[in-house]
Amino acid sequence: MAQDRDTRGIVDPSALLTRVRFRRHAPAEALRPYVENYWFIDWDLPAPYASHILPHPSVNLTFQWDEYDKGTSPPYGELTGVAAPGLYTRKIGGRGRVCGAKFWPGAFRPFVPEVPVAEWTGRALAYEDVFPRTDVAALLSGGPGPDGGDPARIAALDAYLLVLVPAGPDPAAELARGLVARIRAERAVRRVADLARAEGMSVRSLQRLFTGYVGVSPKWCILRYRIHEAVEAAGTRTDVDWAALAADLGYADQAHLVRDFTSTVGVPPTAYPTS
Repeated sequence: MAQDRDTRGIVDPSALLTRVRFRRHAPAEALRPYVENYWFIDWDLPAPYASHILPHPSVNLTFQWDEYDKGTSPPYGELTGVAAPGLYTRKIGGRGRVCGAKFWPGAFRPFVPEVPVAEWTGRALAYEDVFPRTDVAALLSGGPGPDGGDPARIAALDAYLLVLVPAGPDPAAELARGLVARIRAERAVRRVADLARAEGMSVRSLQRLFTGYVGVSPKWCILRYRIHEAVEAAGTRTDVDWAALAADLGYADQAHLVRDFTSTVGVPPTAYPTS
């Protein structure tokens, strides 16, 4: 079943979603402690389009083909770490398709336990540099109809990843995932030192955990999720009280929020498109 239509992280989602077919699906039960969702995008565009994403602190495994800048590229796969620090931009055109697996923040490390997740941050690697080879063309195949072949793609991703599921639980991964979820959900989490104290950890231990399992710092996560909320407000409302929102998100004042918004998104809140 398709998951919710949460667009946090997509810059100007209405512009993107009028150009592509975007869906999310749940993975197999055994994968759900590790994989947040599968996400599928298909497009057939008469003109190029640049999509902009404010990435979540997640590792993504993607299989794709496109016609934008390589002619008709052969199908390929990539493993991408967190695209820190700012926007991730992807230009698309012609026809194309992406099938992705988005790992929960903190939950990718058990698949490659010998490598800190910070090693992947800001990088895109050929998937076969990390995972076993598979028939990418077959995984991407789909048919006509309203689901576009999604069930077959879901089954193919499940079959590929289920054999890679870690043998046992990793308590550090579970802790990291829980801490990122807390940062995302609780606006009261505003300072790294306060989070560490609440968890009975030192700031240094918390930072080491995030380096090893999330790939970015806890401060980065706090800022990114607050900017996600600010972008959502800017894109869906015309009556935002920016001073009140700044205080609610833990900023010292409105000017600091506007500065972070502008430096991250590239335009100030007043210039951000409203759907």
